[in-house]
Amino acid sequence: MVWLDSQQGNNMLKNHRMHYGVALGLSLLCAAASAGEGGGAHVMPGATATLADMPPTTPGTYIKPMYMNYNAGATAAIPTAAGITSDLDVTANTFAVVLVHSFENKVLGGANYSMAVALPFTSLDISGNVQLPNGGQVSRGNSVSGLGDLTILPVMLAWKRDAWTFNATLPIYAPTGSYELGRLGNPGLNYWTVDPTVGFVYATKKGFNSMLHIGYAMNSENNDTDYKSGSLLHVEATLEQIIPVGKGLMTFGVEAFYFDQLTGDSGAGATLGDFKGKTSGLGPLIGYIKPMGKQNLVLEAKWLNEMDTKNRVKGDIIWLKAVYKF
Repeated sequence: MVWLDSQQGNNMLKNHRMHYGVALGLSLLCAAASAGEGGGAHVMPGATATLADMPPTTPGTYIKPMYMNYNAGATAAIPTAAGITSDLDVTANTFAVVLVHSFENKVLGGANYSMAVALPFTSLDISGNVQLPNGGQVSRGNSVSGLGDLTILPVMLAWKRDAWTFNATLPIYAPTGSYELGRLGNPGLNYWTVDPTVGFVYATKKGFNSMLHIGYAMNSENNDTDYKSGSLLHVEATLEQIIPVGKGLMTFGVEAFYFDQLTGDSGAGATLGDFKGKTSGLGPLIGYIKPMGKQNLVLEAKWLNEMDTKNRVKGDIIWLKAVYKF
């Protein structure tokens, strides 16, 4: 994301010119909103590719609280921890706190190096019709709250060259969240995910930003269900404008996303075959950068609508994010 210290922010307001020291961002999020094996993934649309989602280019320690609301459903059969389930209805509310530290020394040709960790807490309501061995169905539902899967970023790199910033991150999702075999919905997914991601940012002096992030999430097997979800390509792109408003800066724009499972699901538990899923959509975003002493508080809100979905739950995603450097 674009991060400005207080003096930079004041200069921008005075001159209406935008000079970017891309500051903070994370391509990570909680595993919270997945309905099950083939119906979702650790990586959610909206987790990357906006001003609040870039690796730091200035040293220091950052805190990033995030909230996500996901309302979705699917009429077709979806594999879950309770079995093959149709007519799914999912509401997930997730709160996560992210801590980031960016080091003083640069590496690999001038890259800023950072590390991060995130721990989500999820409240999940889910219902659906679970298939029985005799071919019948039974209506099931549960409400559960608990910790989601821990996210670790041991590598966050950002190279800044004039108007361009290039970044690379390595989110790792660990199966530490609440999970119970036979439960229709779980805050945790019970498998590991490694998600190498690269990003490109172009920022003009007039406050226009264009961002593109591409990642490839690879999963381990869920040993409780003998189910291995296939690898997922995810692409997110954002166009965003910054303008002076009051004593701060307002941001507004649009984000689009495309998620495509490139390899099929596998394992003894994959009774529906490779079950490749995909989703795409877009939505608006708005934010505000408020000077606070020598630093800035960055706020962001966005709504994303899934428009074209296959073999996943489909719905609307609301994100609220804040970033502050100590």
